[in-house]
Amino acid sequence: MRVLCVAEKPSISKSISQILSGGQFTTHATRSQYIKNYEFDYPQTNSFYTVTCVSGHLTGCDFPETHRKWNSCDAFELFDAPVEISVAGDKKSIEENLLNQARRADMLMIWTDCDREGEHIGLEIVRVCKRAKRNIVVKRARFSAIIAQQIHHAAQRPVELDRAQADAVEARITLDLKVGAAFTRMQTQILQNHFVQLADTRSVVSYGPCQFPTLGFVVQKWNLVKSFVSEPFWYIFLSLTRNTSSTRGEDTVFTWKRGHLFAEDAAVSLYDFVLSDPLARVIKVTKKGTKKWKPLPLTTVELQKAGSRLLRLAPKKVLDISEKLYQQGFLSYPRTETDQFDPQFDFHTLLQKQTIDPAWGVFATSLTDGGFSAPRKGKNNDKAHPPIHPTAHAANLVGDEKKVYDFITRRFLACCSKDAEGWQTTVDVECGEEFFYATGLLVLERNYLEVYPYDKWVGHEIPDFEEGEEFQPSVCELREGKTSKPSLLTEADLVTLMDKNGIGTDATIAQHIQTIIDRDYVIEKMEGNTKYLIPSKLGIGLIEGYDKIGLNKSLSKPQLRRETERSMVQVCERTKSKADMLEETIVQYKEMFIIARREFEKVVSMEETEKVGAGEVVVVMMAVMAVTEEGAAEGTLRGVEVEAPRHHGAEVVAHVEEVAEVLLWSPTPMTISTLHRHQLHVVERTKQRQVPIYAKLDLLIQPEKLPSPLQVDSQVCRI
Repeated sequence: MRVLCVAEKPSISKSISQILSGGQFTTHATRSQYIKNYEFDYPQTNSFYTVTCVSGHLTGCDFPETHRKWNSCDAFELFDAPVEISVAGDKKSIEENLLNQARRADMLMIWTDCDREGEHIGLEIVRVCKRAKRNIVVKRARFSAIIAQQIHHAAQRPVELDRAQADAVEARITLDLKVGAAFTRMQTQILQNHFVQLADTRSVVSYGPCQFPTLGFVVQKWNLVKSFVSEPFWYIFLSLTRNTSSTRGEDTVFTWKRGHLFAEDAAVSLYDFVLSDPLARVIKVTKKGTKKWKPLPLTTVELQKAGSRLLRLAPKKVLDISEKLYQQGFLSYPRTETDQFDPQFDFHTLLQKQTIDPAWGVFATSLTDGGFSAPRKGKNNDKAHPPIHPTAHAANLVGDEKKVYDFITRRFLACCSKDAEGWQTTVDVECGEEFFYATGLLVLERNYLEVYPYDKWVGHEIPDFEEGEEFQPSVCELREGKTSKPSLLTEADLVTLMDKNGIGTDATIAQHIQTIIDRDYVIEKMEGNTKYLIPSKLGIGLIEGYDKIGLNKSLSKPQLRRETERSMVQVCERTKSKADMLEETIVQYKEMFIIARREFEKVVSMEETEKVGAGEVVVVMMAVMAVTEEGAAEGTLRGVEVEAPRHHGAEVVAHVEEVAEVLLWSPTPMTISTLHRHQLHVVERTKQRQVPIYAKLDLLIQPEKLPSPLQVDSQVCRI
């Protein structure tokens, strides 16, 4: 029997061939530079194998020519427009190779990655091969790692292709095309009509069903940080300095059980009670064993979060590196939601492979010699792949690849070790009818911490106390503090929010984050060793614009996409058809589109009120056109005259020869409403007509360079 095996990537097809043939195969070139055909006998199934591959998705989804150009139809029509599935031009040689090989084969065995996307790529391969041989038998190889045991098992016990998972991906691709294209065309065309710069540069303001909720999280946190106002609070600080052999004169700090109070008068009154009877009495001493739990087995989401927080690598880069290490046979499949190992999992063999490593070999040996402890069981099991773990020892990795491999291996070893153990002492004291406590920790057994430096558990000893003991505190003070400003969003924070709200999948979250960065909706900013995500002015404007439309399910919030992701799961589970899922979801987005388009222009010139201090220049910024910023942005607009209406007696007419500035000058504190389009216009001198002004600035105008507009009703400023 001739079997045609098709993998998802060239490296996988070669690795499969090496394992199944024992290294005894012949190689044949194809018209594609990177695609090779490997041939060999496989006596275990009495078959002759040809192993080849594609390069990711073989086909693409697009509108027909009648709907492909931006002005070919109204954007709303795209929701009901037909879609065409075809092999991309750069994949024609791969298609030709599949057709040629399928004609000679009795069986087609799909070896793509074992996830949703892999099932869909497998379906693409099946469709091409069945054009060459309609009655070819189709099977699916299931595996989680490129190791001999799993590859041989997959070849000898193939299963059926999961058409439901492929349908779910096909529905998502169709949905993302229609929704993304419709909203992108709509918002770009409206913004180009209002923003001179967008019209000049033909910029595309892209919309994505996952990207906008992702951006919404960043903007939401940014607004929270910007609006934060620190509040003072008061607390009673109590400490004791006692020289012992273990504490060496260190202060033992007792924490006030009330925490802190925001009412100063109440805090002062309670402090006065304490001062009236300043002798502290020990009312309870609790000593007990405690543990620091070892980490759960590693999922894709946790890998991305840890990669960002601990390794200082972008989530997408972590996934790309993990994928490469998987293809090289060093790791199991890196896209999994499972955080529990199967009871029959072969830990001993994998641990044995790590005993030769100079960094953790001794620790791995201790696990194989009796120190092994079964990993914790999480709550998730996708029934497809085990948690991410090393499948082979990697000795020659460097740079970021080594960092990722080391983390995953240390995590696996930690999972197979014991929890750290300690002894905790808690001392409760009363002072002036107020209650305080101090806690000490003695680490007894570090266990998993010996190999997992990413967790910290530091002992802190306190002096011995006995119940009923009284002592005079060394320090008893009423201290003032203030609430801390929340931090901006990190990539790890964003991954957590997306996972919690069902935006994207474990395999696509990283790409959605990268997309909003690539589209300049979000800017990365390093502060110390931490990378924060800050929305750009365009990103803020888009999210605030959609939020102000007042949709029941805002396009910048996760609810709508979360429902879509749940529908895709139902398709995978065969409780909903692909057609029903598409119809239901498109109806929802149609409703959102109609409202969004109707309200979008209103939002662009929506009236808002901002307080402006004396001597400040206010500029009209791009996006939602609210007077929200002070200072300058980028952009040019030459040869125009800007006319601004009178506001509280202040009027400015600026004839701009070089760079157009939209500005208002306020010599005294005042309130300025956002300018409506009929209130503020640009006069194009060549065409002598008025158009709305939506320009940005590329020059910072210093207030002292401008004359006071109160001196005359109209003043010409040359810039």
